[in-house]
Amino acid sequence: MTVTKLVSASMQSILRNKMRSFLTSLGIIIGVCSVIVMVAVGQGSQAQIKKQIASMGTNLLMVMAPHGPREANRLTMADVKKLRAESSYLSAMTGEVRLSSTYVVGGSNYWETSVYGVEPDYLKIKNWSIKSGVFFTDSDLQARSKVAVIGTTVAAELFPDQDPVGRSIRILTTPLTVIGVLASKGASTMGSDQDDVIMVPLDTAVNRLTKDRKIDSIEMSIVREDLMSEAQTEVTAILRESHKLSDTADADFEIMNQTQIIQTASKTSRTLTTLLAAIAGVSLVVGGIGIMNIMLVSVTERTREIGIRMAVGARKKDILLQFLSESVILSLLGGLSGIILALFLTYIMRTFMNTPTLVSPVVIAASAGFAAAVGIFFGWYPAKKAANLYPIDALRYE
Repeated sequence: MTVTKLVSASMQSILRNKMRSFLTSLGIIIGVCSVIVMVAVGQGSQAQIKKQIASMGTNLLMVMAPHGPREANRLTMADVKKLRAESSYLSAMTGEVRLSSTYVVGGSNYWETSVYGVEPDYLKIKNWSIKSGVFFTDSDLQARSKVAVIGTTVAAELFPDQDPVGRSIRILTTPLTVIGVLASKGASTMGSDQDDVIMVPLDTAVNRLTKDRKIDSIEMSIVREDLMSEAQTEVTAILRESHKLSDTADADFEIMNQTQIIQTASKTSRTLTTLLAAIAGVSLVVGGIGIMNIMLVSVTERTREIGIRMAVGARKKDILLQFLSESVILSLLGGLSGIILALFLTYIMRTFMNTPTLVSPVVIAASAGFAAAVGIFFGWYPAKKAANLYPIDALRYE
């Protein structure tokens, strides 16, 4: 039989029982659709995480105080000054002090927010911009000026329908003047509102708000991404010298770079995506078993037909190929339907549910290939059984 005749005969057989053929391929449809959707959601989430981490800053290197309960914070402004003077890889740097859950009063309103004490380079490091007004300068830093730049969420809560620039707020007992409003940045990787923040000059925060000479972290932007490893080694050496640590002593600070954060987040996302795809793939196997069962029933129903075809000259190979092609076509039709359904569902999720999805052509091709493989694997036994029937016994079958 030619390929054209083989496909034509298989399609005729499949279309004779449309409902049974649809129900048979339903498992493949669900399986292929589930795999594509699960992988699309996983890859979409992974891309979203990378995008959000990238929005944290450019070639970011972070030095943080240790998190252990018995480990004291030894980061100070002296460390910032030493790094700025001695490091050869920095394009921008800022020390940072954080006051979380701080009540702020503005006009007749109040709001609980986070207050960051930072330096002028902060916006450059974080790829942030100003919506209105200005950011504070080195002069404000040195003068410990009582000025603040607020996020859009804080602006909306404290000064609804008003221009906050030039107005006064009070953080704890310290009055400050709003000189700028940050551009909106949206939610962070962890889902927190990045616009719910107030920024003040670092020296103002240290001397007027916290009354503590310690800082919480140091954030740096490295000149080039490929120099991240060398920069991290240099920063470690400078800080160990600043803290007078011996070669054998444990570091009293922690360093993490943006590349490590992205790799960690991507690894977690890939693991979850693989797990979801494996679970969804089980339905493909179940669909394959369904195809095998129906094909076995089909062999039994068409025993006399097989006998007649053998009597008029059909070879075992012809019988084998016909039943195998029916199985493969059923799987491929199910796979194609599953792909179309998956594309529709991912569009709905992306457009109306704001769920990040990323459909990969490779995953679509792999799903179609796997569907065909399922058809061959589970269709082989029924096809072989049909081909091995004895013509005389097949013709006598009632």
